[in-house]
Amino acid sequence: MGAPCGIEDRNRTAPFPFCGNRFEFRAVGSSQNCSFPIAIVNTVMASGMATLASLIEGGMSHRDAVAQMYKDNKSVIFTGNGYSAEWPVEAKKRGLPNLTTTPAATATFTSEKAKKVFKEMGVFTEEECVARQEVMYENYNSVLSIEVETLISMVDTGIVPACAKDLATYGAAASLAGDRKATYESIVAETKKLKEIFAKLPHDDLAKEATYLCDTVKPQMAKLREVVDKAEGLIERGVYPYPTYEEMIYSHHS
Repeated sequence: MGAPCGIEDRNRTAPFPFCGNRFEFRAVGSSQNCSFPIAIVNTVMASGMATLASLIEGGMSHRDAVAQMYKDNKSVIFTGNGYSAEWPVEAKKRGLPNLTTTPAATATFTSEKAKKVFKEMGVFTEEECVARQEVMYENYNSVLSIEVETLISMVDTGIVPACAKDLATYGAAASLAGDRKATYESIVAETKKLKEIFAKLPHDDLAKEATYLCDTVKPQMAKLREVVDKAEGLIERGVYPYPTYEEMIYSHHS
């Protein structure tokens, strides 16, 4: 007979699967230094062990202490598909937070609960929590602002001129142009909207700036990208100024 199968969470979509003798953490972005998330994970682990130790030191048996912690925290265990739409619904039923954006998550870094844990574990003082939060907001705002300005520049200096050149080739055969004119004009219109929205960015409050970028600017960036993606499939191959999705994905096959 083979070894008995473990019943721990081995779900490949879980951010914190337990693999018998270790936890795996799968939530760090490719551009992120993993040291900060690891510090947070270790703080959470240390806090949990401190709670367990206090129960045992208070007179509970090892078994009863572990059972009590399981009872108090079992709501975080989910063995379904963590990438599916069912998890946010289930999380809400269990009373768990579901922070889907960076500004929403960053805002919780200075909650009373967070500051208390960091202070008790000797990781951050309350002032350091505030400072860390400010750095996170500044980084988010700076990166996203650069992305907005880069997108606008790429459209104005590359996409729009390419659209004009492509449309000009149909001057003598307008019936063959299809919906190119409407698509290309919509790029200009959506770019103008993005510029106007971005110009109203509030600079007096880092949290408000981050929320505005996330909830107002990013959706407009997505609208602009949608019409540019459509144009990519219409513009003559030799005229399009940037690598197409096809070239980026399949160029190694040529």
